[in-house]
Amino acid sequence: MPRKTVARTARLASLPLGVAGRVVGGWGKRLVGHDAAEVSAQMSAKTAEQLFAVLGQLKGGAMKFGQALSVFEAAVPDEMAAPYREALTKLQAAAPPMSTRATHRMLAEQLGRSWRSRFSQFDDDPAASASIGQVHRAVWHDGRPVAVKVQYPGADEALMSDLRQLSRFSRLFQALVPGTEIKPLLAELTARMTEELDYRQEADNQRTVATAYDGDEHFLVPKVVASAPKVLVSEWVSGMPLAKIIREGDKQLRDKAGYLLAEFHYSAPAKAGLLHADPHPGNFMLAEDGRMCVIDFGGVARLSEGLPAPLGRLMRFAMEDDSDSLFETLRAEGFVRPGTQVPAEHVHAYLAPFVEPLLSEKFHFTRKWMQRQAERVGDLGGQDFRTGRSLNLPPQYLLIHRVLAGSTGILCQLDAELPAREIVERWQPGFVA
Repeated sequence: MPRKTVARTARLASLPLGVAGRVVGGWGKRLVGHDAAEVSAQMSAKTAEQLFAVLGQLKGGAMKFGQALSVFEAAVPDEMAAPYREALTKLQAAAPPMSTRATHRMLAEQLGRSWRSRFSQFDDDPAASASIGQVHRAVWHDGRPVAVKVQYPGADEALMSDLRQLSRFSRLFQALVPGTEIKPLLAELTARMTEELDYRQEADNQRTVATAYDGDEHFLVPKVVASAPKVLVSEWVSGMPLAKIIREGDKQLRDKAGYLLAEFHYSAPAKAGLLHADPHPGNFMLAEDGRMCVIDFGGVARLSEGLPAPLGRLMRFAMEDDSDSLFETLRAEGFVRPGTQVPAEHVHAYLAPFVEPLLSEKFHFTRKWMQRQAERVGDLGGQDFRTGRSLNLPPQYLLIHRVLAGSTGILCQLDAELPAREIVERWQPGFVA
């Protein structure tokens, strides 16, 4: 795992350079008569392959970036998405594993030299890989099947290197989104991602949520068995991953998975005071008994009072076409910076389409709907693009925004139809007047 800034930056830089090289090569092939569509397909496939290889090898913050991208795959036009869909889906649950020797060394450092005595069985081949660690299947000494998450050696250095690179690019980001205060956002991102390096903190988060949902008929959160700074042992859970449901599930299964995903994200702050803030399909699966299994609590937003009431009021004002109340609430919450001049009606026009799922009894989340939203806010010549650039994202809403956007992306991948408004009415403070 490359740890030094120079090595990691060089790997990251290889992505745009590789794309540029393929574009030039593609032009050359077209000039000598090769089919344009075939050349474009080959370029997309090779770029996707490189994306998986580079981000997967780097792991750390770079791989987290790739996993975050994967949930927005639904916004990419279908004719361009196929190769990226496959490569990014791999990043949700797979990465090149560390060696058995390195795994054993980390277990000895974290659980003691006699770590083997704590297990009656331990599978040296990882069952899954993630951005900063990999998971092994094992049996605890009392006979319980367990998942053992082991952090990659050097993951802390690699993650901090990626975050330092982000900080160096802060002026560039500021130029791209002039209405947003970038430095506080990067500080919040750094604080939350740094927390994920300490598996003891993750264990505490998981215990809190597991207790809140203990015995719940709809959700299963595995109990923590043991923890150390870089090793976490939890009860083993299994089920059909969301990625498989997206690929193969029938309508009933996809609708159920979508409903449970939305229900969990909205209910957890009220029930546990925590919001699971890593929304990608690898962290959710459906068990045989119909419950949704939820794993990986390294990234959370701490919301002791539940979801913020102003968020519910913003949704309601947007639905009610109350541009003035919407604008004043946005300004009070820091979404509009002091001195920013933007008409209230433009802000309403920008945000109103995002609350479409709340206007009817049921809403069908589709890739086409997501693509329309992406095209609308990404149209450089459109008013919505200019309005979006004038708005700020307050640090306290960073993870909430990530979850809302990411889970909406998954719902569109699922092609799920569900009563979104009913869920929001039950769990979102401020939504009901």
